Amino acid sequence: MLGPVILAASRSDKMRRIVSAAPVTRPVVDRFIPGETVDQVIPVVTDLTGKGLDVTLDVVGEDITTPGQAAAARDAYLELVRRLEPLELGGRAEMSVKLSMFGQALEGGHDLALANVRPVVEAAAAIGTTVTLDAEDHTTLDSMFAVHEELRKDFPQTGCVVQAYLFRTEEDVRRLAASGSRVRLVKGAYKEPASVAYQDRAEIDRAYVRVLKTLMAGDGYPMVGTHDPRLIAVTRELARRQGRKLDEYEFQMLYGIRSEEHVRLAAEGHRMRVYTAYGTDWYGYFMRRLAEKPANLLFFARSMITKN
Repeated sequence: MLGPVILAASRSDKMRRIVSAAPVTRPVVDRFIPGETVDQVIPVVTDLTGKGLDVTLDVVGEDITTPGQAAAARDAYLELVRRLEPLELGGRAEMSVKLSMFGQALEGGHDLALANVRPVVEAAAAIGTTVTLDAEDHTTLDSMFAVHEELRKDFPQTGCVVQAYLFRTEEDVRRLAASGSRVRLVKGAYKEPASVAYQDRAEIDRAYVRVLKTLMAGDGYPMVGTHDPRLIAVTRELARRQGRKLDEYEFQMLYGIRSEEHVRLAAEGHRMRVYTAYGTDWYGYFMRRLAEKPANLLFFARSMITKN
């Protein structure tokens, strides 16, 4: 299984230096990350929304070691909101945030992350959009859900992410679905131990469908993060059974993966949101994209061979 090896490499400073220095890396990274600055990503937002697609924007970066870096991450998102405002896209362009970027792992990190993310959520609401809290490794989730619950008191459209491969997720989703939350469901992209997460792909797929059933039957707004044609078909059937209209759930896919499918689903009337990451600290995000699917790794390997 190459996935766990790649995920381990995503936390290796040595591998970060090797991959970052490789001449072929940048063109391949560009497939998944369309820019390093907000100036570069705004035209991408305009292009995607012009095709009938929605977007969720992620300023990548997780290695936060000081409160000053956490404040800088906050400010990067506030600048993003400022740049989105004149586009008047409302909820068609939302934001995804990782609380680790806002200082969650630092001393007093829970309160620090909440204090840093709140201004971003407030600013997003002021331009008619919202924020989704990304899930990270399992040790961070109690804090993430607590921040989510606190933010929803004033900003009920604040979303969160759940990961199908974790044993705890089915219980988490029953609570979230009952409360009417906006929930993005993904399979999971962190290296988790067998004590807390399914390891077999078939088991993860089955768990994904169980969680999806709960979301579709609940009171919330499901955001279905998958590129898998089988799970897309299951989603459509579950939505039909539950009588959900096309604007009562959405699909989400990553920028640069199955782009033609993005447009096809949107053309059929589905809400299709493209998860679009940008920023200079792209390494961890990039490596998780390689780990998620062997085809992504093969794409990278072929590019290296071709360029050498």
